[in-house]
Amino acid sequence: QIDKYLYAMRLSDETLIDIMARFRREMKNGLSRDFNPTATVKMLPTFVRSIPDGSEKGDFIALDLGGSYFRILRVKVSHEKKQTVQMESEIYNTPEDIMHGSGTRLFDHVAECLGDFMEKQQIKDKKLPVGFTFSFPCRQSKLDEGVLITWTKRFKASGVEGADVVKLLNKAIKKRGDYDADIMAVVNDTVGTMMTCGFDDQRCEVGLIIGTGTNACYMEEMRHIDLVEGDEGRMCINTEWGAFGDDGSLEDIRTEFDREIDRGSLNPGKQLFEKMVSGLYMGELVRLILVKMAKEGLLFEGRITPELLTKGKFETKHVSAIEKSKEGLNKAKEILTRLGVEPSHEDCVAVQHVCTIVSFRSANLVASTLGAILNQLRDNKGVGRLRTTVGVDGSLYKMHPQYARRLHKTTRRLVPDSDVRFLLSESGSGKGAAMVTAVAYRLSEQHRLIDETLAEFKLTHEQLLQVKKRMRTEMEAGLKKKSHETAKVKMLPTFVRSTPDGTENGDFLALDLGGTNFRVLLVKIRSGKRRTVEMHNKIYAIPIEVMQGTGEELFDHIVTCISDFLDYMGIKGARLPLGFTFSFPCKQTSLDAGILLNWTKGFKATDCEGEDVVYLLREGIKRREEFDLDVVAVVNDTVGTMMTCAYEDPNCEIGLIVGTGSNACYMEEMRNIEMVDGEQGRMCVNMEWGAFGDNGCLDDIRTIYDKAVDDFSLNAGKQRYEKMISGMYLGEIVRNILIDFTKRGFLFRGQISETLKTRHIFETKFLSQIERDLNQGCSGFLKGNQRIMEDSGGCAKLKATQLAGQGGSHTGRGKISWLCRGSERAVLECLVPLGSFSRIMHQTVKDLAPKCDVTFLLSEDGSGKGAALITAVGCRLRDAEQ
Repeated sequence: QIDKYLYAMRLSDETLIDIMARFRREMKNGLSRDFNPTATVKMLPTFVRSIPDGSEKGDFIALDLGGSYFRILRVKVSHEKKQTVQMESEIYNTPEDIMHGSGTRLFDHVAECLGDFMEKQQIKDKKLPVGFTFSFPCRQSKLDEGVLITWTKRFKASGVEGADVVKLLNKAIKKRGDYDADIMAVVNDTVGTMMTCGFDDQRCEVGLIIGTGTNACYMEEMRHIDLVEGDEGRMCINTEWGAFGDDGSLEDIRTEFDREIDRGSLNPGKQLFEKMVSGLYMGELVRLILVKMAKEGLLFEGRITPELLTKGKFETKHVSAIEKSKEGLNKAKEILTRLGVEPSHEDCVAVQHVCTIVSFRSANLVASTLGAILNQLRDNKGVGRLRTTVGVDGSLYKMHPQYARRLHKTTRRLVPDSDVRFLLSESGSGKGAAMVTAVAYRLSEQHRLIDETLAEFKLTHEQLLQVKKRMRTEMEAGLKKKSHETAKVKMLPTFVRSTPDGTENGDFLALDLGGTNFRVLLVKIRSGKRRTVEMHNKIYAIPIEVMQGTGEELFDHIVTCISDFLDYMGIKGARLPLGFTFSFPCKQTSLDAGILLNWTKGFKATDCEGEDVVYLLREGIKRREEFDLDVVAVVNDTVGTMMTCAYEDPNCEIGLIVGTGSNACYMEEMRNIEMVDGEQGRMCVNMEWGAFGDNGCLDDIRTIYDKAVDDFSLNAGKQRYEKMISGMYLGEIVRNILIDFTKRGFLFRGQISETLKTRHIFETKFLSQIERDLNQGCSGFLKGNQRIMEDSGGCAKLKATQLAGQGGSHTGRGKISWLCRGSERAVLECLVPLGSFSRIMHQTVKDLAPKCDVTFLLSEDGSGKGAALITAVGCRLRDAEQ
C-alpha cells in the first residue's frame, strides 16, 4: 500500500540513467561561456589546480563556516620520517540572530572567534597562512577571492551576496587590529573534503558532501572550462549541484511533498535538487508524508497531533534511527510516541518503510549525478575503465545506517565501467582548507624560486645590446688578418661573390650534408621569361657509427648514396656540375676547395679535420670507379639558404639557420675582408657564429644549465653560443633544469627517474608538444607538472630566440632568409610552434636594430637548392672567364 502511495519516489534505473544524462548536459552548460549565465548548475572554477603531492609542510589555520557551528583548526604538516598532520581545533557557535543579521556582524563574529583561537594557541604574533572553508556558492577569479552568489542552508546575512567574503573577513580582522592573518585560499566544503581525502589517497579527484546540504566538486580539464583562460592542466570545479532542477528539468520526478517543502523554505524555487536529497529537508519530507497518510486514515488510525503538524518536529536524525536494522522499530515507536500519535506495530513498520523510500530516493538521485561526473572523468581521460576515489563527508552519509551502502551500490550499477573507491573524510573539510592552503603555499613558494631561477633566461634589452656589441667586436676580429687566427667567430670567406641574376640555366647536382640525414638532389634550372626550378631529391640516413668512424668510411657512404641516386634518376652517364652543401666550419681557398676546421653537431669522423672536403669527395668518387662529377662549389648551409631566397628576392643578402645547429652568413664588402686579396665588390662571409663566446665573452649570461650541457657535450668549451640557442641542445638544457628542479623538490615528488637521467632523452621537439597542448604533451613522467615544464621550456626557448635575434641585428636593410634544414626544420617548426620563435626573434631584431628595415623570408626548399644555384652562378662566371 505504501509502495503504491509513494510510487513517484521509487525511481527505476532507466529514470536514473536519464537523470544522469540530464545532469551531464547541465554540467556542459555550466562550463560553457555562452550558456553559463543562464545555467542552473553553475560549475564554478575554484582555482584549486592540484591535490596534495605529499611534499607540503608548514603551520596553517583553517576556518570552516557552513552551518550553525563554526570551526577553527590549527594544522601542522611536518616531514620527519613521513608526512604527518597534527590538528587542534575549537568549535564556536553561530547564533541564529547572527546568521540572519548583517554581514558586518557575521564577519565580526568570525574575526572575534579567530582572535580567541589564536590567543589560546599563543600565535597572535604570527602571520600564519589561512584557508577559509566557506560552504556557500561563490564565484572565484582567483584562489583567495570568493564572491557570494547566494546564501543557502538557512543563512540570510545581509550585504554579503555579491561581495568578496575574503575582503569582508580581512576588513573585520583589520578593524580589530590585535592580530594579522594571510588568507591564501577560500574553498567550498566539497573542495575541502576532496583535499582532505586527497592527502591520504592521491587518486581522489571528486569531493562529495551529503549532509545538511549536498554538493560535489571534481577535477576538470582546463580545456573544457571556458570561464578561465588557459588550456593546460586541470582545475577543481565546484558544481553547486544543489540547484539542479531549478529550471524545471526535474519537474517530472518532483512530488507534491517536494513542492510543499519548497514553498515553506527560506528560498522558494531554489536548490530544488538539494531539497529532494539533503539532510536539512529529509526529516521534514517524511513528516509531510506521514501527515497526509494520517489524514487519509492510512496511519495512526487517522490521529493527527499538534506535534505531528509542527514543522521541524520530525528530524533527519529520526529517519536514521528508525532505519537501523535491529532497534529501528523500537526507535520508531519511541519517536512517534513523542509526537503523540500512539503508533501500533503496523504503524511503526509503515513509517520505517516511508523513511526507507525517502532516504533510498536521496541515495539514488545522488548516485545518478555522481555517475555523470564519473562519466565525465572517464571521457576526459580517454580510458575504457575509470579508476578513481571519491572523498565523502556529511552527516547524512556518516550517520544514516544504510545510506552509504545504497549510494555505493547504485553508483556502481549506473556506472559499471568505473572502479570507484569511496573514502570517508575523517577530519572534515577544515583540514582540507588547510591542505588547499598548504598546496597554495607550496606552489607560491615553488613559483617564487622557479621564477628566480628562470629569470636568468629572460635577457633584458640592455643585456642584449651588450651581446650585440660583443658580436660586432668578434666579427671585426674575424675579418682582420692580424686577429683572424685567434678569433672565435671565424668570418670565413666563401668565394661566393654574387647572388643569382636570373640567367642561370642547366641541370645540376647538389649534396646536402649537415645532420643525421643526407640529401642528394637533381636541380633543373631554366631561365627566360618563365624562370623555373624543378627539383628531385632523395634522403639518406647517416648511421652514428659512420658519423663517428673514419673519414674514408664517411665519404664512401656519401658516394654510395650519390650512386644510388644517379641510378634512381637514370643519369649515371652524364658528368653534371655539382654543388656540395657542407654545413661545418671550413676555411675556403677557392669556391671549390674547403678545409674542414672542426666537426660540430655530433660528427667525429677521423682524418677529416685540416683536409679539403672536396678532395675527400673526389677521392671517394675515384675509389668507386662508377661515375664522374664536376665539383664546382663547396658551400655552407647558411650560404645555400641565402642563395635559395636570393633567387626569389634579389634583396636577400643574409642567410640564417636556427635548427639542429645555428649559423649566419651575409654579403660583406671586399674592402673589409683582409683574408682575401682585392677591394672591389662583395663576397659572402660564413660567420660560424656558433663559436661566439668560446673566449668567455658570454660567461656573464651563461647559466649553470648551459655550463652543464657544455661540460657533457662531445666538444666541451666549443660552440658555446650554438649550445645556448640551437635545437640540438635546447631539450638538453630543459632536462638539466628538470633534474635541478626535481632535486629541489619542485617536480615529480623529488624522485629523479632513470629515464630523466638519460642524456638527450628530453628532445627539443617536446617543447612544442608541451606548448601546443600541455595535457597531451606532458604525458607519462611529465603529467601533473605542466606549469613548471612550460616555464622551463619557455624560458630556455625565449633566451635562445632573443640571442638568435641579436645576431641578426647587425645587418642593414635587406632580407634575412631563415632556414630550418631537412629534419631540423621539423624540429624547429615543432619547437616554435613555428610562430612564437619567429615572432619573438623578429621583434628582438626590430628592437635592437631600429634603423634597419628587415624582411624575413622563409627558405621553403632548403640549402640544397642554394648549392645548385651557387654551382649555376659558378658555372656562369667560369664560362664568362673562359
